[in-house]
Amino acid sequence: MAAPMKGQVCVVTGASRGIGRGIALQLCEAGATVYITGRRIDSLQATAQEAQSRGGRCVPVVCDSSQESQVQSLFEQVDREQHGRLDVLVNNAFAGAQAIFENLKKAFWECPASVWDDINNAGLRGHYLCSVYGARLMVPAGRGLIVVISSVGGLQYLFSVPYGVGKAGCDRLAADCALELRRHGVSYVSLWPGMVQTEMLMEVSRKDIKDPMFEKFKLNLPSAETTEMSGKCVVALATDPNILSLSGKVLPSCDLARRYGLRDVDGRPVQDYLSVRSVLSNASSLGWLASYLPSFLRIPKWIMTLYSSKF
Repeated sequence: MAAPMKGQVCVVTGASRGIGRGIALQLCEAGATVYITGRRIDSLQATAQEAQSRGGRCVPVVCDSSQESQVQSLFEQVDREQHGRLDVLVNNAFAGAQAIFENLKKAFWECPASVWDDINNAGLRGHYLCSVYGARLMVPAGRGLIVVISSVGGLQYLFSVPYGVGKAGCDRLAADCALELRRHGVSYVSLWPGMVQTEMLMEVSRKDIKDPMFEKFKLNLPSAETTEMSGKCVVALATDPNILSLSGKVLPSCDLARRYGLRDVDGRPVQDYLSVRSVLSNASSLGWLASYLPSFLRIPKWIMTLYSSKF
């Protein structure tokens, strides 16, 4: 179908740029009406203009996800204008990228304590606020999908303590909300994109930083996902008639690419960052083994479960 989501209403938070913008573009291309949020109207309008050129309808709304009054106002607007309809909510807003890069390689006690708020107020806390108000529209209708954008940082240490705790919280938010929403026909999943060519990462990659990890990051960036790959995943999930069977789960983008036969918007296959080859290539002591392994060997989910076990 040319417009598989025609007539559906979506909200994407943090859609001025990056992954949120990519998701908004793909949802509009699928024919949906998409409300996008951010803190600056100029960048929101630029995203809305491009999204509408793809099809569908895009409505920019200035909203700081860390402010409950603004979140409430957003969903009241959707309720009023769409007569109570909300099909998809994507919790993506995140304001902590700058704080992360400014404090790389610092232990948590060496960072300002406010880094926690920088990373998790608009992030994890904002995702919860949006989930509350979004669910109030979805539950009476007996349908809907909520997606929270998380990362492998919810499984293992990545960047910093506040980042990892926030992403682990996102995964748990999906699992626990799904438990309460299931009997109402509403699904909630956590989406893990791989490395993504966001505007900020592309900008950082141009800096001259002498560090082995940074050099590896620059080497992997050309094969990273575009920002719209996450959007293709969300469209596939939103149009899956059996989406409730996935509710509560963590869904890596590479798994969804395999499940739905997706390729990135530029035609490239999605990098399978859960393959044994990929995992070993990022391990300094075992990287030499990667080239000897076939690409189809993947890390079993039970090993990932044991790895993250706290008992």
